[in-house]
Amino acid sequence: MRSCKLKNAFEFGKKLIAVLPFAIGISSTSIAQYGTGSGEWPSYGGDTGSTKYSPLDQITPENFEELQVAWTWTSADANLDLEAIQEINEAVRINNFQGTPLMVNGVLYIITAVNQIAAIDPASGATIWLHNPEVYLAGTPVNTIGYHNRGLAYWTDGTAERIIAGLNDGYLISLDAATGVPDSLFNGGKVDLTVGLPRATRNVLDWTGAQPVAVVSPPIVVGDIIVTSSITQARPINRVRPPMWVRGYNVRNGEHEWDFHTIPLAGEYGVETWEEESWRRTGNAGVWSMMSADPELGLVYLPIDAPTDDFYGGNRPGDNLFSQSVVAVDALSGERRWHFQMIHHGLWDYDPPAAPNLIDITVEGREIKALAQITKQGFVYTFDRATGEPVWVIEERQVPQEPALPGERLSPTQPFPTKPPAFEKQGLTIDDLVDFTPELRAEAEQILENYTYGPLFTPPSLSVPGGNRGTILRPSAGGGANWMGAAVDPETGYIYIPSSDSISVPVVVETNPEESTLRFRRISYGGTRGPQGLPLLKPPYSTITAIDMNLGEIVWQVPNGDRAPNVENNPAVEGLELPSLGGGGRNPILATPTMLVHAQNYQDGPLLIARDKATGEELGAIIMPARAIAAPMTYEVEGKQYIVVAVLTEPSPRLFAWALPD
Repeated sequence: MRSCKLKNAFEFGKKLIAVLPFAIGISSTSIAQYGTGSGEWPSYGGDTGSTKYSPLDQITPENFEELQVAWTWTSADANLDLEAIQEINEAVRINNFQGTPLMVNGVLYIITAVNQIAAIDPASGATIWLHNPEVYLAGTPVNTIGYHNRGLAYWTDGTAERIIAGLNDGYLISLDAATGVPDSLFNGGKVDLTVGLPRATRNVLDWTGAQPVAVVSPPIVVGDIIVTSSITQARPINRVRPPMWVRGYNVRNGEHEWDFHTIPLAGEYGVETWEEESWRRTGNAGVWSMMSADPELGLVYLPIDAPTDDFYGGNRPGDNLFSQSVVAVDALSGERRWHFQMIHHGLWDYDPPAAPNLIDITVEGREIKALAQITKQGFVYTFDRATGEPVWVIEERQVPQEPALPGERLSPTQPFPTKPPAFEKQGLTIDDLVDFTPELRAEAEQILENYTYGPLFTPPSLSVPGGNRGTILRPSAGGGANWMGAAVDPETGYIYIPSSDSISVPVVVETNPEESTLRFRRISYGGTRGPQGLPLLKPPYSTITAIDMNLGEIVWQVPNGDRAPNVENNPAVEGLELPSLGGGGRNPILATPTMLVHAQNYQDGPLLIARDKATGEELGAIIMPARAIAAPMTYEVEGKQYIVVAVLTEPSPRLFAWALPD
């Protein structure tokens, strides 16, 4: 095992004593705006701890199936002249509706796929105001999945109220919550996030290295500081990229307050982990998912993603801090308080994909204000959120070193938590292949002969036409867990994690020096079909896992549903008695005192599910008109509880609000 050094030690920081006094500077109004105890939903995850928990209990498992559609709201994107807009920007699509509303002071706020922002009456679904920032005029967004945005942030000082959004065109905007009018005091209404960011540009993609940026996940607000992240194109052809620093801005005037250098600069802590001065050229390593914060500690927690390139690190030798780490920074100054790197010299796109969950637990009689970071690789890393000290031992273990790509320098070890157990299957052996019949197993084994495979952290391999097709990653580069995150029950200390048992194969090829400064690059990372069009793996294909974080033990794990696309109607399994397939998807979970609520996405019958928190048993279901990918939320207005989720209806997505009949 490695000793506690940069590689993998919790980091107290020299100014830890400055953390607690920050709380003194936060007004009681500011602290009170966080949490769902009022029946509201003022932050993307319900509160800045990303618990996705509400204490509302009017809707229960006993009456869940009595829910009726109280109102619907058609995405404002449907009102756009799409034909005219697509003549300017053919990339514009409106169906990737991932937004989760906020509900504060009797108003619902939502951001659409094309980044329009609306205020909605939470009892009727009527639009109160609409703001269109016209992000489509900036051209194609840099992210690979097109226009989408997951949510908003809210701020108040007890008098003024603001809605804060990061946009796909790389701007940060502040709107008056009452009117939707841009706040003129906030730098004229918006801040250009490319300003001051090395190698970032507002121009079209510049393949010499300069590139636009975008924001796809909500900022977070602590006191008067907005903390925002950004992303840039993740499939480069050159070594030089913009670094995706995390940045703090003053909510009152839009002034830039601080940068946290996710890739350190010369002389800064961790720069020596970017060998051969690769920090000068390497980019990405930002936060593409959500963040969390503890306002009382004055800390913001950053799940930092992979550096350029996701699957080849020969251009960036070393451990590459702070990539694929969770980092606690001071919200007022941006200074690092502690960090933990979960992947050294990442090659698998295993960036932390979701906001860390803040959860208070009791471990062996010791009360701990904890942080739980779920990961794509199926681990939960757990820390004291004030100090960064691991709650349970995290071991450095030897990992495979072959087959490494030429020029690659692998990390000999990676960090493995000793508790809790992994919530997803890791690595691949023949025993993991689909075995509905001996013939299907034999065909699956034959398919596997074309790939490199092995335990977790087996390195990517070169894809050769007619030869090796690449390394199978399990969990896939998409996880395991992903941005859907986890839900927390603060009463029991349980965490609930939706995950997927899937594989991906990064297709890594050697480049033409006349076309790229990268020696190797990934051109795709899809999966591979199994025998007769079935999945290559045994079911279940998606699960929900409950972990008691007081004990660090899995309490239950259940398949999400008993069906799966491409399986039950496949002639190859006709007449067979199949196990629970778990093909219902990896959907975000809402936790309440009496149940868990989440979508279950079958192609021919999407459902909204109520599930028992103690056992995982499905307790009720209501039919949805189409599948959902956004996180559900709940609130109370005029004595009635509503559950709201974005649903991908055609031709335009809609918000659906369910409530009990009068």
